[in-house]
Amino acid sequence: MPDPIEVRKIPIESVTDASGLARLIDDGVLEADRVLAVVGKTEGNGGVNDYTRLLADRAFREVLLARGTRSAAEIAEVPLVWSGGTDGVLSPHATVFATTDPDTAPRTAEPRLSVGVAMSEIIRPEDIGRPAMVETVAAGVRAAMKTAGIDDPADVHYVQTKTPLLTLDTINDARARGHDVVTEDTLASMDVSNSTTALGIAVALGEIDPPEAGAIHRDLSLYSSVASCSSGVELDRAQIVVVGNVRGIGGRYRAGHGVMKDALDADGVWDAIRSAGLDLPERPHPGDLDGRVVNVFIKCEADPSGSVRGRRNIMLDDSDVHWHRQIKACVGGVAAAVTGDPAVFVSVAAVHQGPSGGGTVAAIADLG
Repeated sequence: MPDPIEVRKIPIESVTDASGLARLIDDGVLEADRVLAVVGKTEGNGGVNDYTRLLADRAFREVLLARGTRSAAEIAEVPLVWSGGTDGVLSPHATVFATTDPDTAPRTAEPRLSVGVAMSEIIRPEDIGRPAMVETVAAGVRAAMKTAGIDDPADVHYVQTKTPLLTLDTINDARARGHDVVTEDTLASMDVSNSTTALGIAVALGEIDPPEAGAIHRDLSLYSSVASCSSGVELDRAQIVVVGNVRGIGGRYRAGHGVMKDALDADGVWDAIRSAGLDLPERPHPGDLDGRVVNVFIKCEADPSGSVRGRRNIMLDDSDVHWHRQIKACVGGVAAAVTGDPAVFVSVAAVHQGPSGGGTVAAIADLG
């Protein structure tokens, strides 16, 4: 049986700020050597050249190194998944997952939070957007489930990943070795890396059969209901964080999930919160949460039809502000209105992550 989990959300006050993590460790809330993963939002542009992700990554790893006994090489294996871009009311923050001493955690036979992490094999640039990447990610998800003590895919409620995207350097590397790449548009490769990863998650959890190459990033009927995939320049493998529930593990927290059917689907967020074990009225209000939601994690996508609920929008036609930033701000506002907290995790490029035009929603609740 894995150890129970402690999970906390902390603000990020500047691009290099990891003081919230340091305080959690210094105050004895968690131990540096027990930190399993961090999932956070940084304040950059969310694009290929968003270096706020690299700055946050370095700052948090330095805290883990300074306050723990693990080596730099060991800390390099800890998944720190950074999603850039806090458009609209979204606020920079991080959610920290750590194991805790079973003797100090509440004991219960009810399902409680468990987290498993894994690093996949290296993903070559020529494999991004292709079945080989789907297979590599699926193998990594299965490994993370095993470390979480989760046997039944139905007990998985959230899979957060960070995978490589294409840059000019990696495109040239593939060419030098005699390979082509799925796209030479580096920004588009972010979306493709995310969608391919989502299909790998769906395959690992038995949600779909392994897809043909032509279905990747094209067949929008294929998706995972628990995948949340980000990509960046800072790694060459998939960082995988599997979040689910295990009976008998103990602890205070529970995970749940749902889907947003479109960008305005606040009920999808409420469904995820209810799935995490909170008893809410039929028409809930943020005040009903009473501080018991640790965080929600949402993927979003501009609807390819160019409309929401029958009303036309111009996100996909706008040449001034990329749709990534517009849909993130929109869904971030919806999510913050539900939780009453702008520090929610909202990430774009959600192809194969929930229904087309919508996205996946995961919630973690503190059941005390």
